[in-house]
Amino acid sequence: MKKEYRFLYLFALIKFILPFILQNSYYQPQRDEFLYLAEAHHMAWGFMEIPPLLSAFAWFTNLFGTSMFWLKFWPSIFGALTYMIVGKIIISFGGKVFALFLALLAFIFSAYLRVHFLFQPNFLEIFFWTMIAFSILRFIQTQKKLYLYIFGISAGLGMLSKYSVAFFIISILLGLLITKNRKIFLNRHLYIASLIAFLIFLPNLLWQYSHHFPVIEHMQELHKFQLQYVSPAGFLMDQLLMNLPCVFIWIAGLYFVIFKENEKYRIFAWAYLLVILILLYFQGKNYYSLGIYPILFAFGAIHLERFTATHSRVWKYVFIIIPFALGIPLIPLYLPIYKPEKLAAYYKAKHIEKTGFLKWEDLENHPLPQDFGDMLGWKEMTEKTAKAYSLLSNEEKKNTFIFADNYGEAGAINYYGKKYNLPTVYSDNASFLYWLPDSLHIDNLLLITDDKQEMQHDFLKDFSFVSLHDSITNTYSREHGSLIIIMKGANEKFNQMFRDKIKSDKERFIKE
Repeated sequence: MKKEYRFLYLFALIKFILPFILQNSYYQPQRDEFLYLAEAHHMAWGFMEIPPLLSAFAWFTNLFGTSMFWLKFWPSIFGALTYMIVGKIIISFGGKVFALFLALLAFIFSAYLRVHFLFQPNFLEIFFWTMIAFSILRFIQTQKKLYLYIFGISAGLGMLSKYSVAFFIISILLGLLITKNRKIFLNRHLYIASLIAFLIFLPNLLWQYSHHFPVIEHMQELHKFQLQYVSPAGFLMDQLLMNLPCVFIWIAGLYFVIFKENEKYRIFAWAYLLVILILLYFQGKNYYSLGIYPILFAFGAIHLERFTATHSRVWKYVFIIIPFALGIPLIPLYLPIYKPEKLAAYYKAKHIEKTGFLKWEDLENHPLPQDFGDMLGWKEMTEKTAKAYSLLSNEEKKNTFIFADNYGEAGAINYYGKKYNLPTVYSDNASFLYWLPDSLHIDNLLLITDDKQEMQHDFLKDFSFVSLHDSITNTYSREHGSLIIIMKGANEKFNQMFRDKIKSDKERFIKE
């Protein structure tokens, strides 16, 4: 085995295990992870938020016991696989160990450290973006039709992982059209591969049709409550900040494909530019572009290695020292390596609030990044819900419906609730709406809500007994202040109102 491949596998192993070593065990699964685990109990060709591929890995996670290891195994292994693809690109250009090591640093000292430890569709999206780039690159290098079929399969599976993969597919195809590589459109295997991609994606497309295309509704809500606050300047600045310690690597990659290498590789510069322009137009979040950088890391590592071979060896040390010097202090921003109190104190001492990393969806700075705040409070919530449920008599428990305002609450209590023998917790938020019983009668309601004013609402009068049982006290949690309310003796007015609301909501998304 070539030395380069031995180091490639070694570095991939480091990429895999490093997040497990760094993240503090105090933290719990992130809010979205509970939703995706729940989807595995309701396997379908689509969900309100995402295509179905992630749920397949969630199904295996549930099969293996839903431990934190298995939950984090999939993003970590796909992170390692993404790095290996980048490494293979480097080796295909004659790159050596130094280039492989630079590429590894780009994955460690950047936002990828977090992305590849969160069980969210982003890790699959980045993998398939990289596979698409790899397949087109290898076809350009070899002209082997095999790589066109890899492109088709990667595009189809990519669309089953996250719809934004379409942005990259469009950008790659336009890049081919703009450059001398346009002759690829005369190759019939490209069209066969495209048909394969379409057939892979077709079941989800049919599911979207039968559910009134909830992806459109989801994007409209996302734009209304989140994306409208994304500024072009902020988006562009974040492209630098997300990879700050190794930003020089991907910039070197752009330079390489534009000025240094054969013109046929310029397609990847066009693809980068088009992706950024598309995301700017649609006001995409900063991390939506993360899939475009691995291919640039490969080109950048190749270019910098060649640069050090023709210039002073001192540059090798410079290119290694910079990521370590800038990256090590930033690791606590990428992963929660300390407990909340120590982490918050670190951010305060370093004035991290000035960088925007501590800004949540409410546009306010908080002690922790939002992702980290979404990893706290769930055990406390489940324990207090179980305590409230235990206060009910056995007869009352038989007729008690546990309902949560949002998918994080419902998913978390279902995740931890088995320990307390809690019944299934329902919600009308996100895909949980699909899983609500079509017809039900509520006598008693145990409500978990993030509405701090819930006790003031008129519908409480439709119960004969209402008691605020407890609230979430973890000040670092995004659920801080969420309420747990016991309600008994619901009247028919409430039941009819609840049934009508659920029916109306479902009709928006499901065709009869």
